[in-house]
Amino acid sequence: MRRTHILFDFFGTLVEYSASRTEQGYDSTYALLRRLGASLPYEEFLGTWSRVSAAFDRLSDRDDREFSMAQAGTAFLREVLAREPGPDEVEEFVTAYVGEWNAGVHYLPGLAGLVEELSADYRLAVVTNTHLATLVPGHLAAMGLLEAFDAVVTSVEVGWRKPHPEIYATALDALGTTAGSAVFVGDTYGPDFAGPERCGMTAYLIDPDRRAPGVPEERRLGSVFDLPGRLKQA
Repeated sequence: MRRTHILFDFFGTLVEYSASRTEQGYDSTYALLRRLGASLPYEEFLGTWSRVSAAFDRLSDRDDREFSMAQAGTAFLREVLAREPGPDEVEEFVTAYVGEWNAGVHYLPGLAGLVEELSADYRLAVVTNTHLATLVPGHLAAMGLLEAFDAVVTSVEVGWRKPHPEIYATALDALGTTAGSAVFVGDTYGPDFAGPERCGMTAYLIDPDRRAPGVPEERRLGSVFDLPGRLKQA
């Protein structure tokens, strides 16, 4: 069957990024917390945020249900403020924190050319695990690439994170296609290779150090820029 659609992971695939929740530097977020009435030291702020976020991650790891930044932010602010935060306070915290977290996101030189090349022959989509619905579309828009993608499917909007089958099904439905017509490309074995393969897609894994077992060599990429050549060989 001819492949007509390519579904991309985002973080680690179309951009480089730091997954750390603390190393980017969060002076503005900390200043906001102080203004809201928190009295904890800066390092304690980072440690508490890491602990609260990790607790949400552990819950998601059990069944792949996604949580939002608003949920994590509410739980965090409730603890550090010792009161129930208002919706506006949660939104302000999320905006400040994500703005500083974005310092760890770096765009790939040459990506626009790659997307232009692939979009001539395939319909493209992004399928990403994220806790904020606007985050990935915002980055794509900043790169001038948002219009090149027919769909941007986020785990927080679907309610399920990769590798749950529902997020892949949602993406395929949005594109009006079937798994057999789609290729999936990403950098993490479970969400971006094993999960899509179980759903019937052909997956390619970005794995330059060959750390993931059981991936055929013809499906292993050094970077996303290897994809056009592999597709021509398929």
